[in-house]
Amino acid sequence: MPLIFCFSKDVLAIHSRWRLEFLRYLNIFETLYSFERRATVLSETGLRERCRTLRKLRPKAANHEVATMTHPAVNMSVKPDVKGFFDEATNTITYVVKDPGSNACAVIDSVMDIDYAAGRITFSHADHVIADVVARGLELQWLIETHVHADHLSAAPYIQEKLGGKIGIGRNITIIQDTFGKIFNEGTEFQRDGSQFDRLFDDGDTYTVGTMPAFVMHTPGHTPACMTHVMGDAAFVGDTLFMPDSGSARADFPGGDAGVLFDSIQKVLALPDEMRLFMCHDYGANGGREIRWESTVAEEKANNIHVGGGKSREEFIAMRKARDAQLDMPKLIIPSLQVNMRAGQLPPAEEDGKTYLKVPVNKL
Repeated sequence: MPLIFCFSKDVLAIHSRWRLEFLRYLNIFETLYSFERRATVLSETGLRERCRTLRKLRPKAANHEVATMTHPAVNMSVKPDVKGFFDEATNTITYVVKDPGSNACAVIDSVMDIDYAAGRITFSHADHVIADVVARGLELQWLIETHVHADHLSAAPYIQEKLGGKIGIGRNITIIQDTFGKIFNEGTEFQRDGSQFDRLFDDGDTYTVGTMPAFVMHTPGHTPACMTHVMGDAAFVGDTLFMPDSGSARADFPGGDAGVLFDSIQKVLALPDEMRLFMCHDYGANGGREIRWESTVAEEKANNIHVGGGKSREEFIAMRKARDAQLDMPKLIIPSLQVNMRAGQLPPAEEDGKTYLKVPVNKL
């Protein structure tokens, strides 16, 4: 059973350094020990003692300061070629990431086209990605989903059928499947164990794209299954961050949490300042500039309107909750969730041989 720690509000406000350190070690602590669920109210002294205890569980080579923390798998000398494909209908960017040492590549956050009003599925955007991979003579090894998207449909199985590769997502896809399996009244035949995907990633997992090492960081808050994928000097942050003038993604979906999102953003911003960050979406600052999708850790730390310049966790939570209360649901959330929790597959055909997408009434 997971541990529940109830922090004093004053402790969190005054001793934020201890709080962030504690949160970083909590996953290690829970992995090594199994306890029954309990609540513990920690004073300043108690919180410090917990952090000192947990610090011993971490490898000695690690660096504890948020501003300078590095992951042992970071290799800034590896510079993958990253090509973005912007989907105007959903403001999504799909990436083809090529290993600089071979012809291997990964596709990150693919898009399947849908005319929702007409109930029509097509693959124009995915076909452009496929054509690029073929034209450059690349070998597709991975189809990565940074999270279960609520604003576009994944084309991963379509691309996989054409080019091969493995489909991967964060292990907490099972939470999404359980939550939305109930909302969409999926029967027992809908598997909620993530088996629709080829690989379920845990925090810190590593894999390779050709000769290029990659690793994943669990960065929840927008959704429970959000992961950031780091390949050399490039990190693909999904919806954890937007461009500096656009801030961050919403945190009000089921399983979302503004405070958790802030903590996840700090993990991303603890990567080296020169790390390139690639966004899953860009809206041109609501029409105020051209579409862009690449930033750096240094730019985000200095200029991000939601977290940059030393903004506090409490400020972020208040801002995020107020902002989220004003946002409409994504236009494609209903079809997107039904497809994406199935790794991009449509729901199974019904007795008449046709496929249908459900609209749950007053449930979202």
